[in-house]
Amino acid sequence: MTTADRAPAAALAEPVERVGRGWTSALSLANGAIWVGWYGPLQILLASQAEDFAPGSGMSKETMLAWVTGVGAVVSLAANPLFGALSDRTTSARGRRTPWIVAGTAGGSLSLLLLAGADGVWTMALGWCLVQLTLNAAFAAVTAAVPDRVPRLQRGSVGGWLGAAQILGVVGGTGLATAAGGVGAGYVACAVFTTLGVLPYVLRYEDLRLAVADRPAWSWRGFAAGFWLSPRRYPDLAWAWLTRFLMNLSNALVLLYLLYYLRDRLHRSDPEQGVLILTAVNGLTLLATVVVGGAWSDRVGRRKPFVIWSGVLMAVATAGLALWQTWPGAVVAAAVLGVGFGVFTSVDFALMTDVLPKAGDRGKDLGVINVANALPQVAAPVLAAPVVTYLGGYRVLYLVAAAVGLAGAVLVGRIRSVD
Repeated sequence: MTTADRAPAAALAEPVERVGRGWTSALSLANGAIWVGWYGPLQILLASQAEDFAPGSGMSKETMLAWVTGVGAVVSLAANPLFGALSDRTTSARGRRTPWIVAGTAGGSLSLLLLAGADGVWTMALGWCLVQLTLNAAFAAVTAAVPDRVPRLQRGSVGGWLGAAQILGVVGGTGLATAAGGVGAGYVACAVFTTLGVLPYVLRYEDLRLAVADRPAWSWRGFAAGFWLSPRRYPDLAWAWLTRFLMNLSNALVLLYLLYYLRDRLHRSDPEQGVLILTAVNGLTLLATVVVGGAWSDRVGRRKPFVIWSGVLMAVATAGLALWQTWPGAVVAAAVLGVGFGVFTSVDFALMTDVLPKAGDRGKDLGVINVANALPQVAAPVLAAPVVTYLGGYRVLYLVAAAVGLAGAVLVGRIRSVD
């Protein structure tokens, strides 16, 4: 029986049939392609443009980069839950999620091409905001496909493969941006890969359809009110959201000024290549643990211990960047961070899907949860810029990042409904 032949109510049912390797691989590739579109700019291209545009603008390159990425993250905060909620209500013949994956990816690729032609801070900021708006539409739909189709005891494994694709997307985006031979060429390369990467999933696999009769009644008040998930009513979801926010804030503080850290603190002659090397080292160790961690969590039926100890390990590695400020220290920290973040990425995703309140709101609720990924991109520049400039530099910045990540690991223990 094909997906199209199933009863429309299947879109809202708790899945029981295990998904195959082909479906998981295609969805993971689509996820990785979206991350290429984000992290080629975030790791290399936006920082290079800020360095080019800062002279004569009245802003330092650090302030300009923080401003542009911060504004883009604000757009992301609204876009992810908004498009997740819209996909929950979509009754297209292509399903609930696929139309948004297609539209979001196409818009993101065009926005990356706009960034390739940016000639100043304003077009740079506009282009990045459009990238965040459109790629978040695709990302919201990709992540919502997991609770739509994957049974609970397979979500750690699937989350592991999505996490592996995520880090490969980060490494691939960084590599494309570095190897393309210029800022404009880097954006074009990321746009092409992002487009091609989603095609196997959207062309080969049919989405679950939502019947018009099953779509919730529309009202602006009800739609807007649905984005508020009461911590009192859903305490486990609130604690899960907070732990993810703190972990991602710690990671964002590490990544934001990495190019400048290598250039200005470690005095690397080729900091762009240094970023690529550290990203590759981090990616290799992450890949060694991300799928294994998720599958192990599925096997033992537990989530919290994995998230707690991976967070502690990440905090230790981040503190190492503050206390061992050498190139070998940075390589070791990147490797250890990869081990911890690999386990965290897969198991925390499964934990999040386990605490979702309603099947009919999976896309919206995951969008609200994904705010915990985007909000750190707003908070990190606000926190990092004054720390680096006035309050002790990179040593203090990375100690703060370690403390934030450790707090996130400890608070996982407050989640009660998940073992």
